[in-house]
Amino acid sequence: MSKFQIVGGNKLNGEITPQGAKNEALQVLCATLLTQDEVIISNIPDIRDVNKLIELLKFLGVRVEKKGEGTYSFCAKEIFLDRLLSEEYRSLAISLRGSIMIVGPLIARFHTAINPIPGGDKIGRRRLDTHYIGLEKLGAEVEFDQKESHYKISAKKLKGCYMLLDEASVTGTANIIMASSMAEGQTIIFNAACEPYIYQLCCMLQKMGAIIDGVGSNLLRITGVKELKGASHKLLPDMIEVGSFIGLAAMTSSQIRIKDVNVINLGIIPDVFRRLGIKIEIKGDDILVPQQEIYEVERFMDGSIMTISDSPWPGFTPDLISIALVVATQAKGSVLIHQKMFESRLFFVDKLIDMGAQIILCDPHRATVIGLEKKYPLRGVNMVSPDIRAGVALLIAALSAEGVSTIDNIEQIDRGYQKIDERLNKLGANIIRIS
Repeated sequence: MSKFQIVGGNKLNGEITPQGAKNEALQVLCATLLTQDEVIISNIPDIRDVNKLIELLKFLGVRVEKKGEGTYSFCAKEIFLDRLLSEEYRSLAISLRGSIMIVGPLIARFHTAINPIPGGDKIGRRRLDTHYIGLEKLGAEVEFDQKESHYKISAKKLKGCYMLLDEASVTGTANIIMASSMAEGQTIIFNAACEPYIYQLCCMLQKMGAIIDGVGSNLLRITGVKELKGASHKLLPDMIEVGSFIGLAAMTSSQIRIKDVNVINLGIIPDVFRRLGIKIEIKGDDILVPQQEIYEVERFMDGSIMTISDSPWPGFTPDLISIALVVATQAKGSVLIHQKMFESRLFFVDKLIDMGAQIILCDPHRATVIGLEKKYPLRGVNMVSPDIRAGVALLIAALSAEGVSTIDNIEQIDRGYQKIDERLNKLGANIIRIS
């Protein structure tokens, strides 16, 4: 395993451009299985999870060709379904959570799929019921093989229906949309996730010939077609990176300009960081975070303590809760951080407490942060990255701290952030990657 050695306390300055959106990439790459024609996707981030998914698609027979920096063509003309039962497929599929989203396209086009229980971040329960219940309503049969520890999904044909999703699962919605796009008749999905990633997936499918109404809302109407064709698609900038860079600028009292962020698709993210007292200026399609020595947390109108919580889009994304928590440690004022979705995502706060942060972990979902107002800088310590988002939150904390920190298991960070050490070092950070 590799690790980062970070010398903290440096002020950063300059411009940085966010990578393509990781969570969107995992969906649209799987959608290439829906057609035998060529699909060209650009702005693909060079990160571990995306590269693993590309490797998985190649193994199944998808012809992948790199056209340029971040641009690839995919052609799923010939798919080797017998490989779904191989040990190599199993190994690739369980190595990343995103492998679950090949199920919808495989069922739609080939009427069969195998899905080992996927891996990913250890942040609490991440059930797959929404995926499989939705596919069953479309006519698929889902069996769990206890011995092989995988799901077998099959369908003679898929038929459209009405369904009310039990949760607005982003990946579950994506899987059901992809399966419905080639089902017989009309499918109505209520309580669908409506994140920008889903909007982008629907736009790409429409260019491929899918008939989808209600794109961008939580009520989708999909009329199935017999086949889909090739198309070109460009990924959005990664809004999680944008939020991470806003937090980094505030914690290190730095001025950073975040380029080409696609402001309209950031939703409430800038406003949440403003509530923490961070000044954010919109410059065209860029975000400028000016140098700020002190940022003071707002209070609610009745004077009560500010609460930052996650919720389905257009609410605040759970992937930025870790960043908001770290930023709050050096704010003026107190904040209640409420992570509703995952019960293990706040367990990294013990590392921040070791660094000198004042945090009370109320329960697995809530933490009260008493801001230090930068009067007492965090101190460098040795840490381990537990998951992608907590790993970057710890990296931001280390960059603001006095002294030297080390972060082990940075492969977790590499899963979601492209060459983060090189990009931040260009702004003036001091990060050394040690193999």
